[in-house]
Amino acid sequence: MHQAGQQEHLIETPAARVWRWTLAPEHSTGHHRHEHDYIVVPVTGGVLSVTGADGETTAMRQVAGQPYAGNAGVEHEVVGADTGEVVFVEIEIL
Repeated sequence: MHQAGQQEHLIETPAARVWRWTLAPEHSTGHHRHEHDYIVVPVTGGVLSVTGADGETTAMRQVAGQPYAGNAGVEHEVVGADTGEVVFVEIEIL
């Protein structure tokens, strides 16, 4: 079992909720399902290991400052797979 990553709640408005995640090597977001569409903005970049609801695991390289979007209903666990911390900001669109 992985250790829990650090999650910090930054902002909440009627339209959005913003979190900062810090994942050290082998630290995890925990298995979760996104209830809302979301945008991720990598702060540091780095490599993450992503395991989907089907159990398939893939490596994902984030690039600092290069955002990407995800849809409500996505179910996965994200684990720090780099040699240092990986930091990203997640914006949930409410």
